[in-house]
Amino acid sequence: MKIHEYQAKQIMRNYNIPVPKGGVADTADAARDVAAGMGGNVFVVKAQVHAGGRGKGGGIKTAKTPAEAGTLAKAMIGSKLVTPQTGAEGKTVNKVLVEEGVDIAHEIYLGIAVDRANECPVIIASSEGGMDIETLAKTSPEKIIKEKVDFSVGLRAFQLGKIAFALNLDAALRKQATQIISALYKLFVEKDCSLAEINPLVITKGGQMIALDAKLNFDDNGLYRHKDVVEMRDIQEEEPLEVEASKHNLNYIKLDGNVGCMVNGAGLAMATMDVIKLAGGEPANFLDVGGGATTEMVKNAMRILVSDPKVKAVFINIFGGILRCDTLAKGLVEAIAEVEVKFPLVIRMEGTNVEIGRKILKESGLKLIVAATMKEAAAKVIAEVRH
Repeated sequence: MKIHEYQAKQIMRNYNIPVPKGGVADTADAARDVAAGMGGNVFVVKAQVHAGGRGKGGGIKTAKTPAEAGTLAKAMIGSKLVTPQTGAEGKTVNKVLVEEGVDIAHEIYLGIAVDRANECPVIIASSEGGMDIETLAKTSPEKIIKEKVDFSVGLRAFQLGKIAFALNLDAALRKQATQIISALYKLFVEKDCSLAEINPLVITKGGQMIALDAKLNFDDNGLYRHKDVVEMRDIQEEEPLEVEASKHNLNYIKLDGNVGCMVNGAGLAMATMDVIKLAGGEPANFLDVGGGATTEMVKNAMRILVSDPKVKAVFINIFGGILRCDTLAKGLVEAIAEVEVKFPLVIRMEGTNVEIGRKILKESGLKLIVAATMKEAAAKVIAEVRH
């Protein structure tokens, strides 16, 4: 789960991570009032969308007066912001963050992510902040500092010092940096984050370190422990079909292809998308109905697939274990009876009660394309898409 920058800064503020003064606004008048309440003569108006690269898309502007801040907010709110991460369709700006201007002397990158290969958190830092860390990793990998943290021991003092020294900071700044890194790690662990990022972490000309931008992503599996975080969810920023799928406990991620997938099991779903790609197609989604799927869940999954206008054919790949093949077949027949399905359905199933499942499908009178193997099914679904 993702949250907005202003929300991430609220959480960071609770962990004593310094952030600029500011406030969120959803109207031009509110933005003007936020700026007026802060005082000063430089303000930054930042579009609040779940995407990076906002500055490149015109989503971050500076103003010299509260009135100008209101004018900039008026132009942003309700507009479509297109960035390298939103795609050509862009995202609608519903809110802006208005902050005090900061006199920047230097920018640093600081982030914490999950190192899946080593099964631990990894702190990533660089003396060159303000740019995409992925780009920096390709062009100048030697400028990136990585420090793995053993969960059983926690973040140790020597590791904090190691990072601060590697950033070439003087004594006063090293102290600030170690406090911020320690606080960010504490936040990362306590809030079950999958990513905690400050880019840039700036050093002001007055010698203060401030989190100028903030990004927090959370592990969905840990959200039951954090009702305060769940309340920050903005479904307007999420793909509508993914929101609908979450209501029915379906694991669904929309993709850009035209071959719909319905699979039971995350591993099998990944393999199904791979075989579609190998056959020359593009998957339209990741959809795992789960090992314990019910007839109703299968029906809801089909409704979601039908709702995607890009889908031209569907590959249903089921290995009957906990989810028996007859349960899938029954749910599929009921779903098609209730939902108008205009595209071809290619089905490959094996496992528990497979013969009963095949009999249900055969006797249903539905126009279904049956395949014995994944390779055969992939070839057949691609042929239908190209037909």
